[in-house]
Amino acid sequence: MKMPDHPLKLIVGLGNPGPQHDSNRHNAGVIFLHHLCNAYGGQLRGESKFFGEFTSVNIEGDDIKLLFPTTFMNHSGKSVAAVCKFYKIEPENMLVAYDEIDFEVGVTRFKEGGGHGGHNGIRDIINALGGKKDFFRLRIGVGHPGHKSMVANYVLSDPSRSEADLIMGDIEAAIRVVPKAVKGQWEEAMRLLHT
Repeated sequence: MKMPDHPLKLIVGLGNPGPQHDSNRHNAGVIFLHHLCNAYGGQLRGESKFFGEFTSVNIEGDDIKLLFPTTFMNHSGKSVAAVCKFYKIEPENMLVAYDEIDFEVGVTRFKEGGGHGGHNGIRDIINALGGKKDFFRLRIGVGHPGHKSMVANYVLSDPSRSEADLIMGDIEAAIRVVPKAVKGQWEEAMRLLHT
């Protein structure tokens, strides 16, 4: 089945605000966003009407909005919905980057649509968009602690040095293929990232 060629207008990186969370596994999405922003010379700034940090960057001729909801993970939807409403951005023109416990460290994948998979940030975004799920995701593998009861503490702690290096390698690989995603060349973006 052919992937739809939806170009991007908004890229969101999920995480929690505050220096104590900067390097947490749960902040993999916003770590990706910060590195993407730096790669394109952007500067994220607090924007109260969007409940987050926001900027625009030029990626190969396209104006792309970047957003880090600073509402804490479980309320990310308020921030995302505010930007989508203000700029009239449809869900299918948005990419959300976040930590994925169902993937081992070193596995990162694009995905189109789907449920929230137990991720509270994604759950809140779907709810805030009126149940619309057809946005793209960048799922950054952070591994699983082995038992459901351990997940909360696990994602709110920092990965080991070797894990952090693998996650950073994945983030850099994803940033290299972002221009394909921006143009809506999703099959090519996936092929490059997933191999």
